[in-house]
Amino acid sequence: MHGHTHARTQSGPAMCPGSSLPTPLPGTTCSQIYCHGELLHQVQMAKLYQDDKQFVDMPLNSAPDQVLQRFRELAATHNQSIPLEQLRAFIQEHFQAGGQELQPWTPEDWKDSPQFLQKISDPKLRAWGGKLHELWKRLGKKVKPEVLSHPEQFSLIYAAHPFIVPGGRFTEFYYWDSYWVMEGLLLSEMPGTVKGMLQNFLELVRIYGHVPNGARVYYLQRSQPPLLTLMMDRYVSHTNDTAFLRDSIGTLALELDFWTQNRIVSVSSGGKSYVLNHYAVPYGGPRPESYSKDAELANTLPEGDRETLWAELKAGAESGWDFSSRWLVGGPNPKLLSSTRTSKFVPVDLNAFLCQAEELMSNFYSSLGNSVQATKYRNLWQQRLAAMKAILWDEEKGAWFDYDLENRKKNLEFYPSNLTPLWSGCFSDPNVVDKVLKYLEDSQILTYQYGIPTSLQNTGQQWDFPNAWAPLQDLVIRGLAKSPSPRAQEVAFQLAQNWVRTNFEVYSRDSAMYEKYDISNGGQPGGGGEYEVQEGFGWTNGVVLMLLERYGDRLSSGSQTVFLQPHCLTAALLLSLLLGLLPVMGLLAPWASLNFCVSTYLLLPLHPPSPSQSWEGPRSHGLDPCPSWNINKEEILFCGDTAPYPMQPGFPNTYSKCFIVLLRCLQILKVTQPGAQQPQPSGGQGGGLSVKA
Repeated sequence: MHGHTHARTQSGPAMCPGSSLPTPLPGTTCSQIYCHGELLHQVQMAKLYQDDKQFVDMPLNSAPDQVLQRFRELAATHNQSIPLEQLRAFIQEHFQAGGQELQPWTPEDWKDSPQFLQKISDPKLRAWGGKLHELWKRLGKKVKPEVLSHPEQFSLIYAAHPFIVPGGRFTEFYYWDSYWVMEGLLLSEMPGTVKGMLQNFLELVRIYGHVPNGARVYYLQRSQPPLLTLMMDRYVSHTNDTAFLRDSIGTLALELDFWTQNRIVSVSSGGKSYVLNHYAVPYGGPRPESYSKDAELANTLPEGDRETLWAELKAGAESGWDFSSRWLVGGPNPKLLSSTRTSKFVPVDLNAFLCQAEELMSNFYSSLGNSVQATKYRNLWQQRLAAMKAILWDEEKGAWFDYDLENRKKNLEFYPSNLTPLWSGCFSDPNVVDKVLKYLEDSQILTYQYGIPTSLQNTGQQWDFPNAWAPLQDLVIRGLAKSPSPRAQEVAFQLAQNWVRTNFEVYSRDSAMYEKYDISNGGQPGGGGEYEVQEGFGWTNGVVLMLLERYGDRLSSGSQTVFLQPHCLTAALLLSLLLGLLPVMGLLAPWASLNFCVSTYLLLPLHPPSPSQSWEGPRSHGLDPCPSWNINKEEILFCGDTAPYPMQPGFPNTYSKCFIVLLRCLQILKVTQPGAQQPQPSGGQGGGLSVKA
């Protein structure tokens, strides 16, 4: 039973002059145009633009003091209620269109035909990978020098080095997006671009004490998932640029200090007290980039609750999951955004990211010869490992779960973030992987053909069902792929195959990559949330390039993957026998096409054989082969000692054992005649055995 909890946050924020709202953070720029104030309020509540972000991204034509003075005069003329047309004319006179402060930039280190493309066997996927590599040129941006000379006229924060942006409405760089962008850039052999982006982040830490959500002054009140240390690790591993690491290590430590000083909670369990982290933004007021939505949402609450809601919404944005049922659970109405209570949870992913960062910092300091700091971070890492096991791990369920500080219990809902410790290597029990596989099976997550859903709740928020997001696929896929378990590795591959195929099919139709995908009815661009789905798209491109590089010799651009029930895992290939038997049984024409939905452990495309195909299968575990086709030898966990039934008298060899397993599989297959409705698996997309002539 978990005991008491309490949170410790930084001291009270300073106030902006003439404003009841706090400054972003001590020492940061306080903009009475872009961050708060009457001008911002009137313009955003007038809804002159479909997207509130459009206004706060518009540069000023003159000094902010002059613009504010002209605004006060205009407001006084109209008794503080400026008519729409006059307000529109005022903006046209004093503001420029958004995007003027940035210029397109083609990275100097971009080159044709990076090496990873040669690993991709499927010619369609190889050509697609080349097109994604080309997208870096379209997403490259450079800040114009006037932002440096007149920073007060821009919401954009100056960056000395060019960078890659996500795309669409996101014309500036973002914190956690950039990690997956950098992974893709390194595969595209562009370490110079990566170093420049790292230098931009490090400079932000030196100036503001943390990495803001994104490169805008209105984002300074909050950060995003802390991946800066991991970015450095990936860059240094690729380049061996230890001089850059040595110069930057103190700044990396400063960024982690921001989290350990300003975002910590203490949780008691079993008579012990554990320190973990949460997302928490101690500032009220609507988010400038979503001002009207936040103001209208707050109007549904009593006035005394509005500042708290705004702070919780900002914490939700800091989490990267803005917004999700994940932060609504336990609230007055878990379907309504006004129930957001982000800071009341100890998130699995945040603590897994910090755990990984602490281990990396220990390794960094050790490699630089600083044993004192190496020991300090090694101890922090070990303390967090113990805390995560005590507070977040659930032995019965076989996964980690966010901890609800107020209700003193875990949130047992499914989110891909529940598996982040597997991805970050923050666990000590080697048996965890098998437990996580069972958790995925029990949650029926592996029945989704087009990607891993963000949650199983459909609230209309963008970080919920039916949306699937690239970084969350990576958390699960690489978490499993890094395991020594062949079964986990095979599941990882099939999840990768599903995601690549979804992205490829949408790209083939739309010639676009999207920030998120709707997996409820085939792969489609995602929806929900506060704005239209955006294309570009930085982290989506990065994750696909990672999967193409890892599995390029196995991935296929062909038809959708199929699904097998867990107890058919060891006999997956034997379903090929069925193809030979069904025509004899009169159930379908020879070589008819089949779609299977019969597994949550192993997802294998079973193609109808041609008469010329061989019956020789892979040899594995020292056993004789069972019949199979169209499967690489490395792709299979073969039937054998793990068959669900023991050997029976009268069955002398492996073929017989495999046949026993096949019979068990046949019990759960249901054949439907052509034109009949295809049964749907619970929670999944796709269905039972569908036979088409």
